[in-house]
Amino acid sequence: MGSIRNSVFYQDAIQEINYSFGNYYLFENFVVGEINKDVVFTWQNHAKIVVEELSELYDQNGKDLVYITNRIHPYSVVPSDWINFYKQKYLLKGYAIVSYNQKGLLNTLLEKLFMRNKLQSFNNLEDAISWAKSLHKKDNDSSAA
Repeated sequence: MGSIRNSVFYQDAIQEINYSFGNYYLFENFVVGEINKDVVFTWQNHAKIVVEELSELYDQNGKDLVYITNRIHPYSVVPSDWINFYKQKYLLKGYAIVSYNQKGLLNTLLEKLFMRNKLQSFNNLEDAISWAKSLHKKDNDSSAA
């Protein structure tokens, strides 16, 4: 368990964005977010800011992006705020939660109620990144056929 900054994947990051509430690492087809300890992550104070900036940087509404949250620190999410995400018409190709403990896995079950079939949970970053890359590869393979 550790930050992507200390992993082999960091060298492939296109950009790093640091907010007061966490760090985001941008890759070609996925984003890894690491929220700071004890943050209560809300739409208004956090997610809206990230969504607006990523929409501009990737020049899209997220439909071709996978978001990976690397939960290296304990923090809270307001699950009902996902409704705001949908109201803004922001889409994701997939959403991965990397949890390193049992409590994190239980929180994933609650979030899955709001994200449904696009959410996958993992216990390590490597598998989550592999999954994100496979979603993009699958789309490329189908469009080439």
